Amino acid sequence: MNKHTKLALMVAPVLAIGGYIASDFWVEDQASATRIFQMTPENSCDVLAGNCVLLAEDFKLNIFDDNGKTTVNSTFPLDTATLFLVDKNDQATSYPLQMSDSPYYWYRQTPLRATISQVGDTHKIRVIATIKGGQYISEFYTQTGSKG
Repeated sequence: MNKHTKLALMVAPVLAIGGYIASDFWVEDQASATRIFQMTPENSCDVLAGNCVLLAEDFKLNIFDDNGKTTVNSTFPLDTATLFLVDKNDQATSYPLQMSDSPYYWYRQTPLRATISQVGDTHKIRVIATIKGGQYISEFYTQTGSKG
């Protein structure tokens, strides 16, 4: 065995372990990169009646309002959630939501119920939910179908 073969046999295990560690860092970096997913309403949305489900593949977000407390419920635990109420001039007011008892439920007092209290009232809503670098976004209209 010549000296080059001996050196290759000694260096190969070090390079294999180093490559394994480097690939782990690369995969972890790719997993935490920001990704954006568009959510679409499952059916027509009526937030006051609790009938508003947004979908993006296997992720679902349910938005409902209970006496002025707007709540977001998700199928996966969220890192953050922000609701935007958009007025007639397309100006958005943000409402960063706070976590309830678990990262599946987020809520905040909003003026949404007062804004769309009459049957047939509509309002544009935007929502951003983040999960480990993934941002799930949606813009949709809620329409009051009945007194809630």
